[in-house]
Amino acid sequence: MAGSATGLSVSDSDDRIQSVRRFNRFYTRQIGVLQEHLLQSQFSLTEARVLYELAYRRNVTASELCRQLGLDRGYLSRMVKRFGKQGWIHTTPSPADRRRFFLSLTAKGRRGFGSLERRSNREVAAMLASLPPMQQDHLVDAMKQIESILTPVSDGAPSGLASSAVDAQPFNLRAHRPGDMGWVVQRHGELYAQEYGYDERFEALVAEIVAQFIERLDPRRERCWIAERNGVRLGTIFLVQKSQSVAKLRLLLVEPAARGLGLGRCLVSECVNFARHAGYSKIILWTQSELHAARHLYERAGFRRIRQEPHQSWGRTDLVAETWELKF
Repeated sequence: MAGSATGLSVSDSDDRIQSVRRFNRFYTRQIGVLQEHLLQSQFSLTEARVLYELAYRRNVTASELCRQLGLDRGYLSRMVKRFGKQGWIHTTPSPADRRRFFLSLTAKGRRGFGSLERRSNREVAAMLASLPPMQQDHLVDAMKQIESILTPVSDGAPSGLASSAVDAQPFNLRAHRPGDMGWVVQRHGELYAQEYGYDERFEALVAEIVAQFIERLDPRRERCWIAERNGVRLGTIFLVQKSQSVAKLRLLLVEPAARGLGLGRCLVSECVNFARHAGYSKIILWTQSELHAARHLYERAGFRRIRQEPHQSWGRTDLVAETWELKF
């Protein structure tokens, strides 16, 4: 039988096409997106996606939304006007270019989106609850694999990579599991010794932090993220509770081989979004003035330095500690 340009027979190609279409029909029925409005709310699926982008991103323009979501400019313009009349969205001019306007949710918009988000979480939780824990893990892993394979090539990166909500990223983020804490301590000790000359007392400090995290963990308000690709750990970040209203970002680390992929930005974004939805009003963090890449990520995410102090620690006599904060 004649082969296709891809090396597959026509029969094989047809079978795969029908399998993909069959899965699409099954999955759209499963998640209910064929309903006229999403989750019996007043919003269509596209409207809900726009609200999601505005809830989780800072300083986004209409042009960026059109490009990233594949929306018609006129359609989005009408949607934004309607949301504006309802008091859900407001626009602010860019300080750098008064011709550009940033879109953001108002307090009313955030409350409305929060209700939709909670309803969506309940729907997914109910679906997962019908499966045994092992099958839940298999389902989530399969979804990650589909996402990874279908992610488009971006900025010269190889295809077959997982993505964040906005940009193609060659990694997955997951919750911690047994074995991860040892890796966190080891890699902090090794990398900070190699790159900054910190001695083993820094590694001991990291070990103390992760031990307290495990012993006191409140999963509703605290979390560790592990970034990995093909089972190889690439980075991590922690969020812990300092008080009822204040969270603390800790232990951001990106492996040297994974730098430049946007991983650090993605980790910080995940941490900030989780803190916001967990009900904190502020995140603080403690870092060193010489950690330029990390400080750039914090500043880009909206953190501001509020304090600095020279100190001698971990075999170094020339360190300057900095405290940064982000208020919601």
